[in-house]
Amino acid sequence: MDTLENQPCPICGKNTCTLSEGEQEIPYFGQVAVFGMSCTGCGFKKSDVEALEEKEGAKYTFEIESEDDLTVRVVRSSEATIKIPHMISLDPGPASNGYVTNIEGVLNKFKETLENARESEDDAAKKKKIKNMLKKLQKVLWGQEKAKLIIEDPTGNSAIISEKAVKAKIKGK
Repeated sequence: MDTLENQPCPICGKNTCTLSEGEQEIPYFGQVAVFGMSCTGCGFKKSDVEALEEKEGAKYTFEIESEDDLTVRVVRSSEATIKIPHMISLDPGPASNGYVTNIEGVLNKFKETLENARESEDDAAKKKKIKNMLKKLQKVLWGQEKAKLIIEDPTGNSAIISEKAVKAKIKGK
């Protein structure tokens, strides 16, 4: 990874931002560029993953059936929507980050998002619904319940790296 330190932060303007970029080979996916920005002054963070070869839009569907499935590699670009149908969806936007992780890491990101939503929710019925989603998510993490994970990326820069993953083409950008 190449890094540039003490760069001006796009948020706070202080020279406390570190920029990083590098290339990485991901099996079944190819060569990718990984970018990152991190500011020690204001805490701003931004990262992305981009394929270095032209790709068409893709949708990956993966059935999480056991604890073994939690180790499956996931590549998500900042342009991708990642979701568990009828439960939670993380949509792309200005604050969206790309990352390389595994299914357990994705589920933990969902868990953190739901916990934050529960903390800020005042409506008792909505709070209870979020609590039930967290319980289901925990059971999936323990391998006690199944769930479907879907990534849709119009740029084709995301993937679930497994022979069990079902890939479909979608209209790209």
